[in-house]
Amino acid sequence: MVVAAPMSALAKKKQSGVGPGMNEAGEVVNSAEVESGWGEEVVGINDYEGEITGIPAPDSKFTQLKIGMPMKQVTDLIGEPTDQGAYVTGKAFIPFFFGGDRYRYEMAYKGQGRLVFAGKSMGTGGNLIWIIHNKNDSGYRE
Repeated sequence: MVVAAPMSALAKKKQSGVGPGMNEAGEVVNSAEVESGWGEEVVGINDYEGEITGIPAPDSKFTQLKIGMPMKQVTDLIGEPTDQGAYVTGKAFIPFFFGGDRYRYEMAYKGQGRLVFAGKSMGTGGNLIWIIHNKNDSGYRE
């Protein structure tokens, strides 16, 4: 008999070793290569679950942020990004799925790292679900 773990339990498992785009010290060296599951899982405001990856730069604006913050609140607090973009997740193709995380919005900040937001539809903003600290980030999405 095979017993399967719930999908959420598998998704929450922290990876061990050196993650893609990271070095042995836990610093992010290439923001574009970082994968989910290598950072610290956290629960933020309004019970939003998210992840924080890497080590903050000295005087990082990102240390003011909390997982779950709306996109507008983040930009009001730390300013506009150097670059930004959006992409569709696999959840957008599930028939009759009306939950969140159908779209992701990524903001790049030079010398700070990246912020990833999950939203229900394009153009509606979203809530912060992932902070990627990278003191050497170019500020441009590749």
